[in-house]
Amino acid sequence: MSKMRYSRRNLLKTGVAAAAASTLPAPMIWAQEIKDVTLRQFGTGVSNLNEVAAKVKEDLGFTLEMTALDSDSVTQRAATQPDSFDIADIEYWICKKVWPTGNLQAMDVSKIKNYDKIVGIFKSGKLTPESVIAQGTAPHTVGFVEGPDGKSFAAEETGWMTLIPTIYNADTLGIRPDLIGRPISNWSELLNPEFKGKASILDISSIGIMDMAMVCESMGEITYADKGNMTKEEIDKTIGIFTEAKKAGQFRAFWKSFDESVNLMASGEVVIQSMWSPAITAVKSRGIPCVYQPLEEGYRSWGGGIGLSKSLSGMELDAAYEYINWYLDGWVGGFLMRQGYYSAVPETSKNYMSENEWGYWFEGKEAVEPIANPFGDVMAQAGEVRDGGSFYDRMGAVACWNAVMDENQYMVRKWNEFIAA
Repeated sequence: MSKMRYSRRNLLKTGVAAAAASTLPAPMIWAQEIKDVTLRQFGTGVSNLNEVAAKVKEDLGFTLEMTALDSDSVTQRAATQPDSFDIADIEYWICKKVWPTGNLQAMDVSKIKNYDKIVGIFKSGKLTPESVIAQGTAPHTVGFVEGPDGKSFAAEETGWMTLIPTIYNADTLGIRPDLIGRPISNWSELLNPEFKGKASILDISSIGIMDMAMVCESMGEITYADKGNMTKEEIDKTIGIFTEAKKAGQFRAFWKSFDESVNLMASGEVVIQSMWSPAITAVKSRGIPCVYQPLEEGYRSWGGGIGLSKSLSGMELDAAYEYINWYLDGWVGGFLMRQGYYSAVPETSKNYMSENEWGYWFEGKEAVEPIANPFGDVMAQAGEVRDGGSFYDRMGAVACWNAVMDENQYMVRKWNEFIAA
């Protein structure tokens, strides 16, 4: 484990440290010692970004080592290699698989200075008091435990969180409007024979099955009691519909990584597919038309947060809480929102965005001047509005969350049969 050469406790046992402690104020001691801290974080490429690690070093003084993996690898590492990380940057559906292993520690929300500003989705499950909670593994259902040693998820806020929420979005289908040439309004279009050989779906079973469910329900083939917790019969029928389409040549490819989805769409090999917001951003930054299409049935959503290793303690644990508070303070939120994501504490992000950026990305307003991503690539011109509109329009139209089902093992086996078919 990459740790300090000495702990604060051991340092203060020495005469030199004792003398220093008597003459230096505590913050200065902290600043000197924290430079030796290294925290190891892993997660998906969505939020494990070099720019964030560099800003942590600049603002907080310690080193954040980041490793980006695909969702399945993230799940496996969090569940089986607890000594290989300090911080797990994971999605809430992954938490459902990882928390029972005991590899993460519950977090005290009294140490989170912006806790009261976290959006309701992560606390009560409701965006607004009138909101209907979507199907699937809604973040609040796996967000709390009864206490610091809680083993099972709590039904309401308890003061102890499994993950501190950071990032989330409403996902839909990406399309190439220039190559399709007509309106797209429904999830069912993914299996429209018109797009034979030019459609794609992501090969991450727990997410892909939810896209499949949105399509099958849109087609009128299946009405699910809960798309996020299918019966074996529903799994069989869902996979069966897509296997038939696959054998008929509907799909050009199945992707696992962000870059794969970007290349498929940018090349024009695929015109309609499962997609993530920054992938749309990346295609558009190349000057290629690409739309994150609002659909009548709503969005499939996901949320992620920061989890802490059970073995994290002492100064490293203090540093991790500093990092979380810094994360929610706005700079990271602004960085992520310029890619089309949302921050768990949107109002702090506003402080790091121009009025034009905030209006476009959050409020659904027309851009008054060009909109750029965090890397300076122009994403939208003056007069354009964000696909799907405002934060409340988009997150208010979530139909389901990425999920882990009771029949997860069976679902994964059937998914693998589909990919191999």
